[in-house]
Parts: sequence; structure tokens; C-alpha cells
Amino acid sequence: MSSERHEPSVRGYAVTHPPGRAELPIEPGWDQLLYTASGTMTVSTAVGSWTVPPRRALWVPDGAPVTVGNRFRVGVRSLYFAAALRALPPGPRAIEVTGFVRELLLHTVRACPLDAAARVDHALLTVLLDQLHRLPAAPLWLPLPTEPRAADAARLIAADPAADLTRVARAIGASRRTLERAFAADTGLTLGAWRRRSRILGALELLAAGTSVTETALAAGYSTPSAFVTAFRAELGRTPRDFLR
Repeated sequence: MSSERHEPSVRGYAVTHPPGRAELPIEPGWDQLLYTASGTMTVSTAVGSWTVPPRRALWVPDGAPVTVGNRFRVGVRSLYFAAALRALPPGPRAIEVTGFVRELLLHTVRACPLDAAARVDHALLTVLLDQLHRLPAAPLWLPLPTEPRAADAARLIAADPAADLTRVARAIGASRRTLERAFAADTGLTLGAWRRRSRILGALELLAAGTSVTETALAAGYSTPSAFVTAFRAELGRTPRDFLR
């Protein structure tokens, strides 16, 4: 009696990354779901980055090269889906992973590899994909400007969140108005709005590592914790404590 063997439809991987940067290996024909179990990671592409704190996940479609960076240890639980499954819509996106889906996702990582042709695996995969489709998007994307002087300005702002924007413009040999136009054209955000998002997303790593709101506010370039919390709520819709709870 012969049995037919199938290539896995879903593979799982659990790892804890030390601080640093690494390029994710790209294997044609596979989509990736990267879930942050602990810590925070920043996943970068040529056109922008996602900052993914605990209980959020990032969908990376087949063929999208990305680099992962983290200032502190980060626990990542990954699922690799055969691209033929069309598990989620095309295009990278960050999602919020709620309680039941979190447990389902972690169970799936442990149960992998899955074979969609096997009855039990197919049932688990059906429930998981149905739940993933229902999850809300998470506003964790920071687009990068492509205009050379604006790109230089973005790097200076990221390195010094408290830097005066007019001085940043002078440092790269441009006017503030020129930078405003470049950021609006390339990112869809004003220069001030881009800096606020960069500050808040950068602060997530510190908060997830247990740094106090007061210390994080100062590191992010805010003069007071209340100003930081107000900006955080304006950007992510919740206070830092609620967002990371």
C-alpha cells in the first residue's frame, strides 16, 4: 500500500534574535508572517520600514527582500506559507494579533510543518487563515523619502529626534520649504508628521524593553512625558501603556 507524500504547505520557525541586524533569507515561492512574541523589531525595505512591537505581526509576500534590526533581544515566531495558498492579500502589511489568534498562531508554529492535503492540517490552516483575514491593520509603517537630500534629512532626524528641522535642512544644503515639498511628494506626510511618526515608532523598542515613559520621552526628543503621551496617542490611537498591554 503506497502513501503519497506532499511538500509542506506551511512551515514554522521560532527564534530569539540578539541585538543587531540581519537580512531575512529569501526563498522563492514562500510568503512570510513574522510575529513578535517579545521585544520589538524593525523590518526595513528599500522604501520604508515597519516597527513591530509585541503582539503584532508583519506579512511579507513572496519575493520581498527585508532586513530585520533590533536594539534589544526579540523573540520572533515565523510562519512560511506556500505562495500558491494566497494566504493573505498581496503587499506587505502589519496586523494586530488578538488573544485567540495569538494562541492559534503560536500553536500553528509548534504544529508545523503542515500539509494542506491532510485533513487535520487543512482544518487548522482554514481556521488560521480565516482569522488572519479578520485582523485589523496596525499603523506601524514609516515610508522613506527617495529624494537624496530628503533621505539624508530622514537619517539625521532618526539619529537625533530632537534636532531642529530648520538646522537639519541647512545641514544637508536645502531650505525647509524644499524638504517639506520632498517629504510630502515621497511619503505623503509633512516633514513634521514624518518626524513624529519616526519618533513614536522608534520609541516602541524602548517601551517594550521596559524603559519608563519618562526616559523614553526624553530619548524620543520630547521635553515632557505628557507631550510624548499626547503625540503617541495621536499617532497610534492609544497611550503607550494601552498599546503595549
